[in-house]
Amino acid sequence: MTDLADWALGRALVWLPLVLAQAEKGAGNAPGPGGAQGGGGIFDALFGNMMFPLMITLMLMYFLLMRPEQRKRKEQEQLLANLKDNDHVITTGGICGVIVGTSKNSIVLRVDDKTGTKIKVLRSAIYRVGSPDEAAEDDAKATK
Repeated sequence: MTDLADWALGRALVWLPLVLAQAEKGAGNAPGPGGAQGGGGIFDALFGNMMFPLMITLMLMYFLLMRPEQRKRKEQEQLLANLKDNDHVITTGGICGVIVGTSKNSIVLRVDDKTGTKIKVLRSAIYRVGSPDEAAEDDAKATK
């Protein structure tokens, strides 16, 4: 989806000078009602068609929706890349455990210290690094 936004932003930057140049040419030559010079000029050229409002809308969508998602995805990728043994983690399913082994795509978690129960989960299933107590404290701080 970011390719579409980049394309739209590039198109807006290409067409904007052309529209402004045409507006300046048309404002001086167009006779208005009663033989007077035409009004509007740049305003009519920009807002007379739907191109400019569409480009503004696409740019707003990019900066308000797509950029924060990209930033969040990069942070999650960095979190997954920095996982190491003895880290307390929480999976997307809500399983809390301690990492005892890692591989390229999966992680082995120890979920019970008394019985030594271990489970293997995908690396992408890790939601948060930190114990459940730390997660609860972070959530409490975020709601205040």
